[in-house]
Amino acid sequence: MGKIKVLDNMTIQKIAAGEVIENPASIVKELVENSLDANAENIVIEINNGGKSYIRITDDGDGIPKDDVSIAFKRHSTSKLNNINDIYSIMSLGFRGEALASISTVSKMEILTKTSGSEAGVHSHIEEGEVISSDIVGCPKGTTMIVKDLFYNLPVRKKFLKSDISEGNQINDIITKLVLGNYEKSIKFIRDGKTILHTSKNKDLLDTIYTVLGKDFANNLIQIDYKDSYIRINGFISNNNLYRGNRGHQYMYINGRSIVNSAISKSIENKYKSLIPINRFPIFVLNIDIAPGEIDVNIHPTKQEVKFINKDRVIGTITNCIERYLLSSCSIPQISMNKDNQKDAKSELPKLYNLNDNDLDKASNITDEIVVRDFITNGYNEIENLEIGNNLDFKFSNNENKENLIESYKLINESDKNFKSNDPNSDNINDEILIEEQTIQDQLLDINPIGRIFNTYIIAESKDEEKIFFIDQHAAHERIMYEKFKKEYEEESITVQQLIVPEIIELTNSEMNKLLDNIKIFIKLGFDLEEFGSNCIALRGVPLVFGNPKGRELFLDILDNIDFEVKSSYDLKVEKIMKISCTKAIKSGDKITDSEILALLKDLRSCKNPYTCPHGRPTVIEMSKNDIEKEFLRII
Repeated sequence: MGKIKVLDNMTIQKIAAGEVIENPASIVKELVENSLDANAENIVIEINNGGKSYIRITDDGDGIPKDDVSIAFKRHSTSKLNNINDIYSIMSLGFRGEALASISTVSKMEILTKTSGSEAGVHSHIEEGEVISSDIVGCPKGTTMIVKDLFYNLPVRKKFLKSDISEGNQINDIITKLVLGNYEKSIKFIRDGKTILHTSKNKDLLDTIYTVLGKDFANNLIQIDYKDSYIRINGFISNNNLYRGNRGHQYMYINGRSIVNSAISKSIENKYKSLIPINRFPIFVLNIDIAPGEIDVNIHPTKQEVKFINKDRVIGTITNCIERYLLSSCSIPQISMNKDNQKDAKSELPKLYNLNDNDLDKASNITDEIVVRDFITNGYNEIENLEIGNNLDFKFSNNENKENLIESYKLINESDKNFKSNDPNSDNINDEILIEEQTIQDQLLDINPIGRIFNTYIIAESKDEEKIFFIDQHAAHERIMYEKFKKEYEEESITVQQLIVPEIIELTNSEMNKLLDNIKIFIKLGFDLEEFGSNCIALRGVPLVFGNPKGRELFLDILDNIDFEVKSSYDLKVEKIMKISCTKAIKSGDKITDSEILALLKDLRSCKNPYTCPHGRPTVIEMSKNDIEKEFLRII
């Protein structure tokens, strides 16, 4: 007898079901997506024991016709496809006809359903994928699915289920994704008899975020809305004050489908580098709408991944859009002594501009209107280059001539005004975006330094807004130095140093193919290389990075990251720029003079992002007069 044999049908079905149904959360996801596809407006999800013993999904959707119930639980039976070409125009969440068949193969199921045109509904029991009984009953329009005893016929799979709490938490995570992606629906979640979540039908995504994730999330989000002829992007991203230790709060939807896409997530995270602390992750709820023919949704058993025809265009548009909104909305963290005295979530959101399909290109050409001088990096020895506007109330502790300083400030301000008014490119700058770029520094423009504490923190006052600010001298100088080095490096033309002895690098077959596909990028970045035998290359020339030749290490870094749109060797040297700026910056405990403080604040205002150091720590924090007076019981 031969070794190869054909498996029996039930074994085949159970193996196939295991690809789709991993745990109770998988069942909840599939059934709720069916409800959404059936145009349900109200959905109730009930579970017991983490969903292992009982799951019930009730909706008021279209229902299933009585005659279709008998075939709805057979494999590959679906109402959403007629032929293979329909896959390329899919807008529904489900389409392969595997969910009901898979669930019914590994559990005991009941269905209660009625369509709007029927006088009565049908109540059926299903086991092992077959309808074992069916009755005509009275019921409202819609469908109720009941799933009991998951994996009762697969005891080995049942052993691998986690505790009731863990499985219930996974269901909670799935429901959170479904709710945020369908905020216009009413979804109720009942866990072991207790209502955990109940959202109303709402046109406002922010309100849903507030309900599901809480006030702290909603208070620190930036709304984005972009549209061109190819793609629409809208939703919310976190500002520089909101982040988490993992990617658990990154919600992404393609045409309403919740997906995971590491390339998009990493490209977004790259835009937060130096804005949030290292090893922390941004939060976002992004809805991406694109023509269904531009994506392939049929590449993963649970449909959590999609493939883009033009991946570079999609990722490039998303990251450019996020960068514009993010940089225009950084803010100073607030010290609040009374946490209950916070404004409503909506009122805390920054006022943002809306981008159209031409604004991104315009925004990328905007140059800083503030004249950036190199004063602070030259040891603070040229006080005549300072610019502090009208903030002249600084109390000098040494014998500097204040009157001469004031006259110098006035001259500098006048020269800046003349420079700006004569700028031949000023008419080409998008006014709406320019306003936002100016308001980034508004909080820092009108502050008066009044002292320092612990030889580390500068104290400044804003009388108009009745606030005081604490500036970390080391973090602030780090930011200034970081942007200086970054600008120098990005604008530096590539210098190639030829090697006396070529460096031979062995590659795997896949690495070699990747190199050959992207050879022009390596040449552009300053590498002089050629093939050297099978899966080997010879480096004959390498780029100079900060005055030092960088060969094997930089080459392999770029090769490893080429899939994530490496456009320059700077993309891989952020950490080095951070290190250089850190080592050359003023340290905590260093005593600096009054003129150095003024220079530090002036250069900090000129930074594109003055609010965090390169490591993501705040440079400035603020406290309101209102909070101080509450502590002294002046107000209640």
